[in-house]
Amino acid sequence: MDYIYRKITPVVERGAKYYPVVVVTGPRQSGKSTLCRHIFESYSKYNLEDIALRESIMLDPKAFLSRCGDKVIIDEVQHIPQLLSYIQIEVDEHPERRFILTGSSNFALMESITQSLPGRAVMFTLLPMSLEELGSYSFKPTDELLFNGFYPSVVTDQRPVDLFYPNYYTTYIERDVRQIKNLTDIVPFQTFIRLIAGRVGCEMNASQIANETGVSSPTIKSWLSLLEASYIAFLLPPYFANLSKRLTKTPKVYFYDTGLLCFLLGIENAGQLETHPLRGAVFENLAVIELLKERMNMGKLPNLFFYRENSGREVDIIRSSGEGLEAFEVKSARTFNKSFVKNLNYLKDIMGDKIKSANVIYDGNNIPPNIFNIRSMYQIN
Repeated sequence: MDYIYRKITPVVERGAKYYPVVVVTGPRQSGKSTLCRHIFESYSKYNLEDIALRESIMLDPKAFLSRCGDKVIIDEVQHIPQLLSYIQIEVDEHPERRFILTGSSNFALMESITQSLPGRAVMFTLLPMSLEELGSYSFKPTDELLFNGFYPSVVTDQRPVDLFYPNYYTTYIERDVRQIKNLTDIVPFQTFIRLIAGRVGCEMNASQIANETGVSSPTIKSWLSLLEASYIAFLLPPYFANLSKRLTKTPKVYFYDTGLLCFLLGIENAGQLETHPLRGAVFENLAVIELLKERMNMGKLPNLFFYRENSGREVDIIRSSGEGLEAFEVKSARTFNKSFVKNLNYLKDIMGDKIKSANVIYDGNNIPPNIFNIRSMYQIN
């Protein structure tokens, strides 16, 4: 299949004009290498997943950098973090040199870049494909979209879902966890990640999950950090406001891809989603991640929150900007109901002019004013 244009392209190109080092992070298989090789076609290319190449570079990093050319793409650079210090020297001594680096371990890579390349590198995050990038593929039934997910291998290469996600889980998630944490017993972690999946869209209670998993609460928090570092799951923070309301302080957990989420939930085909008790939560996950992709594809930091009072009154998504707040209520129903706007109207009443827009995202086709179909979410302003 032909290359599918990625929305992040202009900001990556712009970053390369002003910085000698461009870093593109994101989940494994999200298309980082394909993107960079498409934008920077003339650059030399090296992939540090190649163990023999890694060993050769580690023996003499300076020799590698001296022969690899002035314009270089290095994939999965987190495997040799010490290489970044040598790249710093190269770009300082030879301003004409340009490096494009990709990595799939956010925390480790960020720490290395902060230490080794301050002021010399610009970073971007490429997530799996967005609905806007899918084109005609996005017109598949919603349950099929949720189940298939948005990794390019599934969308563009049409790899069977029942083969892709089990392989992705064992090849990348379990392997990366073992490498980072040196786990000798993977079973508790397997239990943990499936428990997390079962709580998608819920507030993260580490103590409760620790009790069910049989490990300590600090271990649960450590494992959650691993999922965040590997772009598997993330925490959506609560919105804090100076209101006379008691607001929750606990973040919610979501996944970066609904296809992987469905696999972890044990859903084996799209038809099972129709009556699955967590179908609404999976749909909500899609809405959250699409708004996050929109932000990341502009090269900007996340600006999403949720609103929840201790009384239980809640609005699913709050998007913050310099102009104010946008509120989104997410409903997986295919028929619009006026009750969907109840909490949005409540929030507008208590926050007044801070709320610049209040919108419902739902799964139907009849779209009244200010009601957005999941397939046109990217058009929300």
